[in-house]
Amino acid sequence: MSPISYKIHTYGCKVNTYDSGLLQSRLGKSGFVESEEPQVHILNTCAVTREATREAVKTARRLKIQNPLSLVVVTGCAAQVDTEEFTHVPGVDLVVANSHKGEIENLVRKFYTGELRDRVHKSNIFKKEDLEMGGGHETEHTRAFLKIQDGCDSFCTFCVIPFARGKSRSIPIESLVKRVSELVNSGVKEVVFTGVHIGDYRDGEKTFEDLIAAILKRTSISRIRLSSLEPIEVSEKLLDLYSDSRMCPHFHMSIQSANTKVLFDMKRQYTAEHVEKSLRRIAEVVPGSFVGMDVIAGFPGESDEEFIDSVERLRNLPWTKLHVFPYSPRPGTFAARRSDGLERSLIKRRAEILRHLSDARFREAAEAQVGQVKESLVLRGGRLLSRDFWNIELESNIETPGLNEEIQLRISGSKGGTLFGQTLTQSLF
Repeated sequence: MSPISYKIHTYGCKVNTYDSGLLQSRLGKSGFVESEEPQVHILNTCAVTREATREAVKTARRLKIQNPLSLVVVTGCAAQVDTEEFTHVPGVDLVVANSHKGEIENLVRKFYTGELRDRVHKSNIFKKEDLEMGGGHETEHTRAFLKIQDGCDSFCTFCVIPFARGKSRSIPIESLVKRVSELVNSGVKEVVFTGVHIGDYRDGEKTFEDLIAAILKRTSISRIRLSSLEPIEVSEKLLDLYSDSRMCPHFHMSIQSANTKVLFDMKRQYTAEHVEKSLRRIAEVVPGSFVGMDVIAGFPGESDEEFIDSVERLRNLPWTKLHVFPYSPRPGTFAARRSDGLERSLIKRRAEILRHLSDARFREAAEAQVGQVKESLVLRGGRLLSRDFWNIELESNIETPGLNEEIQLRISGSKGGTLFGQTLTQSLF
């Protein structure tokens, strides 16, 4: 049998990026080959919103229409929580939930040999113990997204992810030290630690901070970047680790709101005061950090007073950019069953207010970067990424350095939040 060609379509978060990298590695070792005109399309789906599932359904239909003979496999979070939606799509040949994602290559082979009888492969995700280690480096990425933890025990009222990913579980420190060393040896300069709830990382008595300290001490990785943290997870011990220059001064904060009542309704484990304290401490201990934050606009029951309180608190705190998500009910969550949901028009207005606040702050922060020198990593397409998470474009008269090189750039200008830079040698002329 000739090699089976495939293409992975990745949706959603950095954890999915990691999982796609792992799947890519496994398929390669099993004799599969990547192709832009593949026999097998694998959709690694997201389920954070209902729209994410709808997008995957549309893509599956489109791929089957374009190539009726191709095999369309749907996996990932939507396959786990919205299984029925895909079973009603004629274009979907196999539904492989997260509970069975580690078996995809074998299931595909069995499909082609006629041994496979079932179309849907799914079991109780809360019984899943393994984390499918070893991935995190897709061939089209210059950085590595390394999953250190999966699952979540929080069950926030707006979130379906625990039902898609299962209980919180972590990869041992020794395995992660080994994996980072392997990535360094393969030429990777930046590793992004990711997971569903990385602040919940545990290896016996060892915590998230212990993991980072071990990676810094026992590997030569050039740049470490962290994905989403909650305010109470920004500990003094964690901030102390930023004295090492390899820790990228970039924080992605999952705050969702800056009003205590709304946070309580969301079942978040912190208050507005925790939000305020964490942002001020970041600014004090790691000055100049890029701080991005997830915020939900228009959560059910949020009063005008509570929304204004959240906006005004944010207005007076140090951060760089907001990622604003207009609330939409996600079937299967507690919040979706509430009877005090807001009108869609009001949700949109509140989202616009938050985006306006964010845009103004972001432009101001970008303009403040002019004249600064930044160590920047060359990514695919000629884009550069600074340690503090600014995307930089080279001035048009400068030749793009080699892929995966880290160079020093002087920021020469800013337009609409985009930075422009020159190499230090160029900027002398």
